Amino acid sequence: MIIDKIKKRQTIPINKKNNIDIPIGKWIKCEKCKNIIYKEELQNNFNICPQCGNYFRIHINRRLEQILDAHTYERFDFDMETQNPLELEDYPKKIEILKQKTNILEAVSAGTGEINGEKVVICVMDSGFLMGSMGVVVGEKITYAMEQAIKLNLPIIIFTASGGARMQEGILSLMQMAKTVEAISKLNKEGILYISVLTDPTYGGVTASFASLGDIILAEPNARIGFAGRKVIEQTIGKELPEEFQTSEFLLEHGFIDKIVERKDMKNTIYNIIKLHKKEVE
Repeated sequence: MIIDKIKKRQTIPINKKNNIDIPIGKWIKCEKCKNIIYKEELQNNFNICPQCGNYFRIHINRRLEQILDAHTYERFDFDMETQNPLELEDYPKKIEILKQKTNILEAVSAGTGEINGEKVVICVMDSGFLMGSMGVVVGEKITYAMEQAIKLNLPIIIFTASGGARMQEGILSLMQMAKTVEAISKLNKEGILYISVLTDPTYGGVTASFASLGDIILAEPNARIGFAGRKVIEQTIGKELPEEFQTSEFLLEHGFIDKIVERKDMKNTIYNIIKLHKKEVE
């Protein structure tokens, strides 16, 4: 009988020596296609899933490596300590933990570098640091970078990745919107080229201020870009939004951005824009 055969089955012991040894931290799972990817393979493919083309969010240092010529980045010597204006109990602890975890001081890094030999001012945001939220320090660093672009007469490139204003700093975080917009008006008066590159995600006060005011606005494929979140809008208007709503493709179709650029082409695209602008100025 079948039940007798089941009873007679023996458990075969696992030979531990034959187990595949997978080093911890060497592999990563793609959230879109669920495939397991070797991290080195992912990095060699511009942090894009080789199976489905999903764009992974990347660290500030990795972004700088992909965009700037090797060993040309010089971070501005402008370090501000993040304050706790609302005197929240856990906020300072959270900031310190993030500094250690991400190995960066805040959600943005700003400095100068070269793109195919062309010197630029560059700011890169990192969603891994408190969702790239814009507090006082982030707003001040971006404003300072714009002022340096004017002083040095260099084009400025800003890569955005943010959930919006930082609620832990209350009204002071919202003030950064006005401050960065005012700095952009100074860039415009001086004829300084400003290229805004929108990456996933770019939302809230960042979208509503400096991110959407570039002379040229580029975006990575399938980046989510907007002000309020999709669910909030649907609840407000009482309607279901299109599937592609708030993607870079949707925004390109509706004239919000100028071009969608694949990550592997981003450096040369920015370089070509800079060269064209220089030619026009001359």
